[in-house]
Amino acid sequence: MPEHHVAPGRPYPLGATYDGIGTNFSIYSSIAERVDLCLFDDRGRESRFALPDETALIHHGYLQGIGPGQRYGFRVHGPWRPAEGLRCNPDKLLLDPYGKAVDGHVRWQRSVFGHQTNDDLRASRADSASAMPKSVVISPYFDWGNDRPPATPWHETVVYEAHVKGLTARHPAVPRELRGTFAGLAVPEVVDHLRSLRITAVELQPVHQFVHDHGLVEQGLRNYWGYNSICYLAPHNGYSSSGSLGQQVQEFKQLVKTLHAAGIEVLLDVVYNHTAEGNHLGPMLSLKGVDNPAYYRLSADNPRYYVDYTGTGNTLNVRHPHTLQLLMDSLRYWVLDMHVDGFRFDLASALARSLHEVDRLSAFFDLIQQDPVINQVKLIAEPWDVGEGGYQVGNFPPLWSEWNGQYRDVVRDFWRGEDKTLPEFASRLTGSSDLYEHTGRRPWASINFVTCHDGFTLGDLVSYGEKHNEANGEGNRDGTDDNRSWNCGVEGPTDDPEVRATRRRQVRNFLATLLLSQGVPMLLAGDELGRSQLGNNNAYCQDNEMTWIDWEHADGELLAFTRRLTALRAAHPVLHRRHWFQGRPLRGEDVKDIAWFGPDGMEMTDADWQVSFAKSVGMFLNGEELPSTSRLGEPASDDSLFVILNAYWDALSWVLPDGRFADEWTLVLDTALDQPFPEPTAAVAYAAGAAYPLQGRSVALLRRSRRPGPPADGPAGVTLAG
Repeated sequence: MPEHHVAPGRPYPLGATYDGIGTNFSIYSSIAERVDLCLFDDRGRESRFALPDETALIHHGYLQGIGPGQRYGFRVHGPWRPAEGLRCNPDKLLLDPYGKAVDGHVRWQRSVFGHQTNDDLRASRADSASAMPKSVVISPYFDWGNDRPPATPWHETVVYEAHVKGLTARHPAVPRELRGTFAGLAVPEVVDHLRSLRITAVELQPVHQFVHDHGLVEQGLRNYWGYNSICYLAPHNGYSSSGSLGQQVQEFKQLVKTLHAAGIEVLLDVVYNHTAEGNHLGPMLSLKGVDNPAYYRLSADNPRYYVDYTGTGNTLNVRHPHTLQLLMDSLRYWVLDMHVDGFRFDLASALARSLHEVDRLSAFFDLIQQDPVINQVKLIAEPWDVGEGGYQVGNFPPLWSEWNGQYRDVVRDFWRGEDKTLPEFASRLTGSSDLYEHTGRRPWASINFVTCHDGFTLGDLVSYGEKHNEANGEGNRDGTDDNRSWNCGVEGPTDDPEVRATRRRQVRNFLATLLLSQGVPMLLAGDELGRSQLGNNNAYCQDNEMTWIDWEHADGELLAFTRRLTALRAAHPVLHRRHWFQGRPLRGEDVKDIAWFGPDGMEMTDADWQVSFAKSVGMFLNGEELPSTSRLGEPASDDSLFVILNAYWDALSWVLPDGRFADEWTLVLDTALDQPFPEPTAAVAYAAGAAYPLQGRSVALLRRSRRPGPPADGPAGVTLAG
């Protein structure tokens, strides 16, 4: 490698910044006595340069002639006193905390650990460079053309949670060399699939550079989900089809540009609560060797050890200003440079912790609130962590939406026939005002989901009563036992036609409930295709056909059903209101904006809600006047709808609302029918007050209509399934 003169350079921006002539390198460390910049050529040969200047604890230098594609890392000289939380070790090559690309992966050798075997108080003198990935200088240039964020309003948003690799690894229309990559996700057939589902936002599981845990690699497994970040500004190189010397950055940008052109926003699942460096016995890859007490929460009683609210061995110290700066700089980079549209924060309660308690107004959330870039994008919290008091559904600030775990739980309970679920079920259907209205938030604060990456798929939810995680190598002890699932009578795959029919109906019931609820629906990728993980509810380590979507054997009928549901939701503003229901009459009329009915056609009383064994409910949604529904703010009108949800196992003769609510009702959807969505020419009308033949375990949706002609007494000519 040719000789280079290192000029003082500048402290900001942090990381490696190419200016067209050379690159400025900058790294923060309050405990470093000296920082060496290490450059690597194509053969792995290393050249070291001491960064010549320090400004406000930031070490920096500039090298002319160093540009995109250059591999580099840092070595930090400073105190090794683990009992005091100080773990500097210059024999360990460290990734740049602000690195924007990473080449290579961790090779699990003893050298990547800062301490000696089984003794974290003694420093290891083995050089880790040959076993470490390297940070890469990138080109900041990309032709964004006329890219504009879709900026879909929250109340019109439909989220699709997807894994970059799992979505396309088996997709027949994706060229083999692109499968499982950012480029593969941008293939037209994949984008068309998302558009056909009326998806407005793809929420990608972690795409920050992550590490495959040592323990998993030893077992022949991988950290498939990617919740093990190490570089918060770098797109994961394993998802690049074009290379890892900066090409992954260009490829990710092209993916965002492609999805934006299709009207789809990109949300990132971000893991700012912990890193891949584990606890005091974990590897030294970056932050641990740069400034351990600044970046990590250390025990106040014994700073040798780490505070762990995440179950991974460490917790980021978001109370420290430079750790906060790293997180905020990362968020702004992904918005401004990578054009993403929002974030879902993994274990967000860990970010809110002050000492031990969860503080809703901690420094991190204050910074988010006042930041002029981040407060303009979509923000979603996973409102829990593993620490005491970590379950914080409903307690995040007004700017935030939340994964509504209570929605998931009660919807599952309702459809498996649990008693005493009806009152809460009704609250979840209408946006969970009991959780969010008191903080001044709207129904879109609730991200509604029945399934997500963590747990059963929808197909498995109706096929397994117990988890089956044997493939994970932990004796089936990992993963939750609180699945709230029902296997419909047989555990796992079966040829029993009655069981299979019940499962199909239950899947339709869950999807219909999700798409007919107020709030923001989130669909797990593959649920619309009947995806199964063979009962594994914790498939984080299964990077194989268990987790990759099987497009070849997709359930076409289920896909068509899901598409009709999302189209129905999009067509009816009354299903995605911007404001809460008030439960009072509109425009002086006797009909309220929402009303609840029992099978006898009468509005429900307080006593009806307290019947513990009740398993069915009718919900009238008044579409006559929807305040501020349109983007311009004018009141809008829609069809009025009547939704019947019946978790009871037997059929009911359901009396429809009387003439105050409609002259007649037209059937739109019945999950018990062979054709759940009757074609318009075959749609059946019912007189006000007529009885609808509601089947067991089903959802029916009827639309208020005033068609001329005599209404039918029943659904003549329509065959009921199962």
